[in-house]
Amino acid sequence: MRKYETLFILKPELEEEQRNELIEKFKSIIESDGEVENVNEWGIKKLAYEIKKYKEGYYVLINFKAGAELPKELERNFRISDDVIRYLVVNLEEK
Repeated sequence: MRKYETLFILKPELEEEQRNELIEKFKSIIESDGEVENVNEWGIKKLAYEIKKYKEGYYVLINFKAGAELPKELERNFRISDDVIRYLVVNLEEK
């Protein structure tokens, strides 16, 4: 298993319940073939530049271990979710 990190930005106007549902959905996708190490909700932050007419977003960082195919599935789910403004999945190399 490899170590990964994903940071995704949700629309700022989402209700807390909707945000929690989305975060749980992405966590369950990871847990289907890997293991979540840490979930860090940064909250609403100002974006460096406007994205899809949004000036701020709700940031969530998840560290996880998984096989090589899981990040592709996770990115596919980020892409089809209307409430995700931006996402990034990074492979963390061991030092």
